[in-house]
Amino acid sequence: MGYGSGNESRTHDQGGSMRVVAKFGGTSLGNGERINRAADSIASAIENGHEVAVVASAMGNTTDELLEEIEYDAEPEDRAQIVSMGERTSVRMLKGALAARGVDAMFLEPGSEHWPIITDEYGEVDVEETTKRAHALAGQLEDVVPVVTGFLAQDLAGNVTTLGRGGSDTSAVMLGKYMDADEVVIVTDVEGVMTGDPRVVEGARNVGEISVDELRSLSFRGAEVVAPSALSYKDRDLGVRVVHYQHGDLLTGGTSIEGEFQNLIDLQEERLCCVTVAGRAIRNSPGILGELSTALGDEGINIDGVSSGMDSITFYVDTDHADDAEALLHDHVVDDDTLSSVTVEDDIAVVRVTGGELPNQPGIVKRVIDPLSDAHINLYDVITSATSVSVFVPWSDREQALSLVQDVF
Repeated sequence: MGYGSGNESRTHDQGGSMRVVAKFGGTSLGNGERINRAADSIASAIENGHEVAVVASAMGNTTDELLEEIEYDAEPEDRAQIVSMGERTSVRMLKGALAARGVDAMFLEPGSEHWPIITDEYGEVDVEETTKRAHALAGQLEDVVPVVTGFLAQDLAGNVTTLGRGGSDTSAVMLGKYMDADEVVIVTDVEGVMTGDPRVVEGARNVGEISVDELRSLSFRGAEVVAPSALSYKDRDLGVRVVHYQHGDLLTGGTSIEGEFQNLIDLQEERLCCVTVAGRAIRNSPGILGELSTALGDEGINIDGVSSGMDSITFYVDTDHADDAEALLHDHVVDDDTLSSVTVEDDIAVVRVTGGELPNQPGIVKRVIDPLSDAHINLYDVITSATSVSVFVPWSDREQALSLVQDVF
């Protein structure tokens, strides 16, 4: 999970001008003092010669509070208009605070002349139109600081739409990409990513850098650092950094998010086997999975995948290690009354689909496995993570399986 820290992890050369998109979360705009702090950090960056565009979330818990008050069956258009009021207030507050500091700023909301984020009739971002508008907005950065409502968008007919939960992060990274920014700075109530929850574990420390794949996996498992939907817009040349709102400097500190998602469909070259350990109520036996995994790891046996059920755990390992893995796990079966037997099946292949867009595609697992089922290819397992789908099939069907999955994409 990601939690706060006071450590700084990265600084930029203050001598070179940068184009920065700064996103301020609801906590960082939670009251007048924090709005002043945000405005000070923006004004300081401008004074140092940098170009800044701002994305603002609704102040505090405004959006949730508005949603709680909708106690009737609201039309989608009405709901979008209502929940937009939090962001509309924030941009006006922040624009006013910047003006008080002598910074020429303008607030942008759906309906504004220079509004950049456009969606189609299905609610999906219109990349061509958004890119065109974002480029036009970037051309004004030498003269003005645009303060843009996060989370909100506008369709081609002018109706207010939304980008979903965490949409302000998405607004910021998307604009950073389409405005050719050097960096997106997510200003929030954590200083970055920690090695663990400092409220639970001792010695938790700040992670200075983390990859997009690592962070997205953490995000889908509950670490609310950057919204997962935002990271799919990050490319390799766009820096993304998370800093605490108390830090006060947009150009230093926090955790740097590195890299970009690689979309890949891969057939693993090595032949695998599955080693299955059966046992009574195995899921109700704490430590069994860790114990067996550790035993394999201690013998240098790499695990390509693991699946579990109520009464079994299956390890996918290289066929060359089949005998060793079976013997090793058999020793544990003999010593543990919870376990009853171990079996091995050879000649298994795995086709993996990886990519940052996968979690944004409802039904993606079904799309991957349906063609295999239609071709009567047996599926040993389908193992998913935040950014990948792994399909285990008979070795003899590997090339056909790969071709079918490639056709899906």
